[in-house]
Amino acid sequence: MRSIVRNGRVLDAMSLTLIDADVLIEDDTIAAVGPRLEVPPDAELIDANAQIVIPGLVNCHTHAHNNLLRGVADNWTLEDARNFGPAVFALRTPEEHYVSAAIGAVEMLKTGCTAAYDMFTAMPMLSNEGVEAVIRAYEDVGMRAVLAPQGGDLVFYRAVPGLLDLLPDDLRKTVDSLRPAPTQGMLEVFGNAIRRWNGTAGGRIHMAAAPVVPGECSDAFLDGCVGFAREFGVGVQTHLAETKMQAMYGIERWGRPLVRHLADIGMVGPRFVGGHGVWLTDDEMAILGDSGSSVVHNPASNLKLGSGIAPVRELLDHGVTVGLGADGSMSSDNQNMFEAMRFAGLVNKVRFAHDPDRWIGARSVWRMATTAAARVLGLGDQIGAIKPGYKADLVLLRTDSTFLCPLNDIVNALVYSETGADVDTVLVGGRRVVEGGR
Repeated sequence: MRSIVRNGRVLDAMSLTLIDADVLIEDDTIAAVGPRLEVPPDAELIDANAQIVIPGLVNCHTHAHNNLLRGVADNWTLEDARNFGPAVFALRTPEEHYVSAAIGAVEMLKTGCTAAYDMFTAMPMLSNEGVEAVIRAYEDVGMRAVLAPQGGDLVFYRAVPGLLDLLPDDLRKTVDSLRPAPTQGMLEVFGNAIRRWNGTAGGRIHMAAAPVVPGECSDAFLDGCVGFAREFGVGVQTHLAETKMQAMYGIERWGRPLVRHLADIGMVGPRFVGGHGVWLTDDEMAILGDSGSSVVHNPASNLKLGSGIAPVRELLDHGVTVGLGADGSMSSDNQNMFEAMRFAGLVNKVRFAHDPDRWIGARSVWRMATTAAARVLGLGDQIGAIKPGYKADLVLLRTDSTFLCPLNDIVNALVYSETGADVDTVLVGGRRVVEGGR
């Protein structure tokens, strides 16, 4: 299969400026980028006249199970949301898991996001059928994804410091009666998914493991996830110090900060991803940087849940790869990576209100949603830029819009002005999955 994107203005991977160029695609890969490329006689023509061609954005942290819960929550902390979780998405059928994952994937594609790292779960426990439903949804919609079944084997309420002492007798008895998901059963679901589905859909679907929060996982469960990473070469992503409570409980349980404990059990490293990282210490950031680990910044949900503002400037200074995420739609209300970029470009400025040299600018944010995000997914040499040898994950934006006119600086416009409304055509692996906004 050959196709060529002609007559567009392409975002150059190195200079981050627009150039007049064609993009030649062979099968699922970019074969050439340059002006007036020779058109092979069998190539399909994709006319990008009056359009900008950018690499597909990458959502490094989302949750398929939350897509049916948009608009449910307001003025909830993360712990409130975790408390209400069983009431709002327990006991779903595989078909409901499929629908929830599919509408999120459609939303991402229609707003210019072509790849995601999705930590999805079910209550009371993930099943093989539920995992398969989510994978089928991403495969059918046509998106690229790293899919990580998410779970833990300890009761959430026991990971909230001091909670049991505050509960009245009747609620304490209720908590005492709760039984966690079986450790071995959860690990079997994770292992089955990795063995069966990793690398499927022509290489578009990869698997990973997701211990939901370190404090809600036994040491045996965490060791099992480390084992998957070592045996199969897959990634591991967890919610890392998202709230102050998580950070405090880590110290209470293990006597040391979360990252130090995860390093001691061999979890941190190039395949490790920490979601949020709002309450990391300087020592923890140094460990993450030295080990080649990644952190995902989720500014919209961190603000809505009142979790705080992640220390992105300090993470970058420590050499940590920082990607960008939308988080689940119950906490951030959408899967729009253009909105995530805008939040990321704005929120960290208030942490250094009188020191602009420490601010996170548009170009840093753009990398967090493209090249750095690709590294978070373990696809750093495959997606995130328009260059030969990379997968043909492309987005064509209309330029006759209110958001991109006047176009004084393309990167500033993409980060601060574009909303996703100008997405016209989206290709994933050279295949058109969105055309004319449909």
